Amino acid sequence: MSSGNALVVDDSSQTPIRLEGKYSAIIICWILGLGSLVSWNSLTSIEDYYYDVFSDYHPSRVPTLVYQPFAFATMAYLAYNESKIDTRKRNIIGYTMFFLGTLALLLLDLLTHGDGSIESYVGICLIVAAFGAADALVQGGMLADLALMCPEFIQSFLAGMAASGALTSALRLLTEAVFSNIHGGLRKGALLFLSISTFFVLLCIFLYAFVFTKLPMVKHYRRKAALEGSKTVSSDLSAAGIQTDLTQKLLVDGDPSNPYRLSNKELLFQNFDYALDLFLILVLTLSIFPGFLYENTGTHQLGSWYPLVLVATFNVGDLISRYIPLIPCLKLRSRNGLLILVVSRFLLVPAFYFTAKYGDQGWMIVLVSVLGLTNGYLMVCVLMEAPKGYKGPEQHALGNMLVFFLLGGIFLGAALDWLWLIGNGTF
Repeated sequence: MSSGNALVVDDSSQTPIRLEGKYSAIIICWILGLGSLVSWNSLTSIEDYYYDVFSDYHPSRVPTLVYQPFAFATMAYLAYNESKIDTRKRNIIGYTMFFLGTLALLLLDLLTHGDGSIESYVGICLIVAAFGAADALVQGGMLADLALMCPEFIQSFLAGMAASGALTSALRLLTEAVFSNIHGGLRKGALLFLSISTFFVLLCIFLYAFVFTKLPMVKHYRRKAALEGSKTVSSDLSAAGIQTDLTQKLLVDGDPSNPYRLSNKELLFQNFDYALDLFLILVLTLSIFPGFLYENTGTHQLGSWYPLVLVATFNVGDLISRYIPLIPCLKLRSRNGLLILVVSRFLLVPAFYFTAKYGDQGWMIVLVSVLGLTNGYLMVCVLMEAPKGYKGPEQHALGNMLVFFLLGGIFLGAALDWLWLIGNGTF
């Protein structure tokens, strides 16, 4: 099978050249996207186990609220200093933190035998805080890196992120069916999840460090970014065997061949609507998912399966919608259209409230589907369009900036999610 190729223009000769590796890069981006969230999604998918063990500590809400401040604060620092931070080291450190954190969750449960103590819960929260910092390292680093390349790489990475949720939900439904009638079945299913997550993150470290960076198309885009003045790609180029004259060129300050670079303030001014889109998308999504789905939807005929089905419905809708923008006629490019659609999603808040209070499980499943479909579709549309027309260093800075607003939306949404508890006697 061909690894895929594409026609690009050589920077030095301005002649068309054909590069291989596009399809391979798309597949690897998908796996890297999956690995960037598989640890967190495994944690959210086994929350029925944590509710059984830590029933008094809101295990679907507290870890989310712990995770987000660390992700947001780390991303703020990284976005401010993005031009000084080596992308290769940043991403490898982030994936390594995910690997060690997931392994620590597994070992913690094995050593404590799922005793449900407050010490174990604090340990889980500390690991979740490390996940938050790792998320900022990886998500910001990868999306900023891929912003230098073709939009299909960004789409594939974002689809992989959604796939991690869909796959963990599918596995969770499977383990519920297999282990539900077995003594300690919830715990066995949770341990299986964490083991699979650990393997996937380890695979991501290998693929990013030794395979992705050496693909011809990836090397081309990074070389192009370096020639435009980007210093964040130097380690990746060195790992790919591109050094000497290019490295020397990067060290020449004020090189007239490097065109003027917009400041971060100018980039934010030009793309504030995109940043606001991402912020509002995630504020709405995280104010409902996953806490509301676990604690505020009541009991129905599906019983213990109900929250699992709702989470799986969201994840599948989120995954499917991230491929819709690949169809040109279905991709929303209008900046005003994107903002209108993003704001209109807030009508889902009263819809969820009244459905939880008066509706049946069928209507709730429909609403969760809409939440997932709009979440993935709008995120991909924004992140595929925003970097277009900018030079390498600007694309990298903009990618970090947009992820900063994205994580800010997640942080606020996770905090607002607690408001659903008002009037329930648990707030």
